[in-house]
Formats: sequence, C-alpha cells, structure tokens
Amino acid sequence: MGLRESKKQETRQLISDHATRLFMEQGFEQTTIAEIATAARVAKKTVTNYFARKEDLALDHHEAFTASLARAVADRAAGESALAALRREFLAAVEQCDPVAGFAGPEFARMIADSPTLTARLRELHDLREEALAAALADDAPAPAAAPAIAPRAAAALLAAAHRLLFQRIQELTLAGEPNDRIAAAVAPEATYVFGLLGTGLGEDLPATNT
Repeated sequence: MGLRESKKQETRQLISDHATRLFMEQGFEQTTIAEIATAARVAKKTVTNYFARKEDLALDHHEAFTASLARAVADRAAGESALAALRREFLAAVEQCDPVAGFAGPEFARMIADSPTLTARLRELHDLREEALAAALADDAPAPAAAPAIAPRAAAALLAAAHRLLFQRIQELTLAGEPNDRIAAAVAPEATYVFGLLGTGLGEDLPATNT
C-alpha cells in the first residue's frame, strides 16, 4: 500500500471509529453525519465520500462480511468440500474472536440491537452473503446431471442460515454479558453440532473435530 492509499485508509478508519463511538453513546438514529464530521475533524462531504451509507459507518466490515463465505469456498484446499471449508473457517474465526463472526463487544451489540436501521441492514448483509455464496457454489464445479438448477442456491441457503444462527448466538451471549472466551467455548461445540446437521442434509460426512 502506497503512502496515498495508507493515508486514505487511516482517514477512513478515523471517521469510522468516531462514528461508532458516537453511535454507542447517543444511539445510531440520534447521531448526525455533521456530528461525526466534527468529531473526526473532517468535512461532512469527506464522511459521505468515504461512506455512501450511514449504516456503513457502524458496520464497516460489511465487505469482508458479505464476501467471507464465498471466499472460504473459493480458497479451500483441493478435495475439501465447501461444508468442511466453511466449518473450518468458522471455528478458526471463533477461536480468534473475529468481529466478522460476531465478536464485537457488548456496547456494539447493544448499539445494533437498539437500532431498527442497523438491525435491518444486518439482515440485508446476511442476505447478500448468501447470494455471494450461491454464486461461488454455482461457479465452483458443474452440478451432477440429476441435480436441479436450484441446487447451488439451496445449499447456500442452508449454509448461510447456519452462519446466521451462529452469528445471532454470539450476539445473544454478548448481550447477556458473557466475555469472549466463554462465548467461544460455548459456540465452538454448538457450531460443530450445527455443521454436523448440515452434513446430514447435504449428504457429507464431516471428519471428527477436537474443538
């Protein structure tokens, strides 16, 4: 990354950090773009140039989030099933307490839960992630002759629903006041169970895990 790009990234992060702080202190709907610009010491237009939507100031990992499942499928090892790759990636994210998986802290989780706008945007991001996964599955390999045209979308719907459930579980435990290490300890075996159910539905036998 060159100096110019590095500076742009720093400015973007600065704006996002101030916006998130204000959202958590005042509420998302109650905070204005002008207040964010003042806090970050930039022009209001600078804020809107970096963030087309106000929601993206809070959910600034949205691009990584929507691409995460499709990327896991596209980058998996030769011979590894999509389901196995997605389980492996999710368990690694849980171990790392990755914010993209839902580990964002109680204040952030409460900010989303208290905002109808952010809650709706998060649902939209889950839908976009499912669409990206369906496209990745469709591009991955030719479907068996007996498989209907809807097969990639059906598999994506099942896999994305599991991830949505587990994301919500992490949020639920976060709002209940559990620390990240206890959340990870609770969610890892639950994820193994959920992916095991998917293996039955998708006709795959997952290898055992010690997690």
